Amino acid sequence: MTTIQPVLEIRSLTKHYGGVKALTEANFRLMPGEHVAIVGDNGAGKSTFVRLITGAEQPNSGDLLLDGSKVSFKSPLDARDQGMETVYQTLALAEDLDVPANIFLGREITRINLGPLSILNHKAMREQSTSMLSTTGVKIQDMSESLRGMSGGQRQCVAIARAAGFAKKLIILDEPTAALGVAETARVEQIITGLKERGIPLIIISHNLRQVFDLADRIYVFRQGRIICNRLTSQTNPQEIVGLITGAIDPSSLPPEMSPKLSPHTQKEAETV
Repeated sequence: MTTIQPVLEIRSLTKHYGGVKALTEANFRLMPGEHVAIVGDNGAGKSTFVRLITGAEQPNSGDLLLDGSKVSFKSPLDARDQGMETVYQTLALAEDLDVPANIFLGREITRINLGPLSILNHKAMREQSTSMLSTTGVKIQDMSESLRGMSGGQRQCVAIARAAGFAKKLIILDEPTAALGVAETARVEQIITGLKERGIPLIIISHNLRQVFDLADRIYVFRQGRIICNRLTSQTNPQEIVGLITGAIDPSSLPPEMSPKLSPHTQKEAETV
């Protein structure tokens, strides 16, 4: 029987700020092709966890493994170089630049590389941006329009398309639809579903349990700076997750963790090994 190795594995990750225990002994796994949701109340440790695994902050202790190899990120650029792409709530987009300029922000393609005097290859960036958007299913009528004139949903779609285009290992989405309307939320969720069909592993942080159950294979519950349990969405329900978040349900009373169901994309790869 073939053993599938986690894309991302976190072991005993801990972060204290003086006497404040923001995250304690966190253990986490993301399997190939799996979409995992992180849920919890405000202050539960979710944001700290994301900052630690993306290199924005350094842990006091614990290990992070990518494809079974231990790694240490000193900055978000280190994580990006290892194939981890993150879409934060702030999106990290430049409103006065057009779509290709935003997609290649910090990764510009040049005709002649002369540092700050480099000559950019706008044609190549536009063509590759069009391909990225098409692959992700994002439709932008005018690629030359600045993002300032676009809706929140369009901006979010550009940010996700950028992440999907450059991600080699996994994508992290932090509250991807928090500020969007119903129609824009539905469009972003369609894109996330498309990433699942392509076998791209993903972590989504969300307070929207309807969204979590629609999009995620597994749910990790954070409470008071700890990961108290993880549940397959097929083996739980919103009432149970709310009980775990609020403390009304004792996680020790739940059945033991089950193995994740592999996506068709990952299952096919496993069968060929």
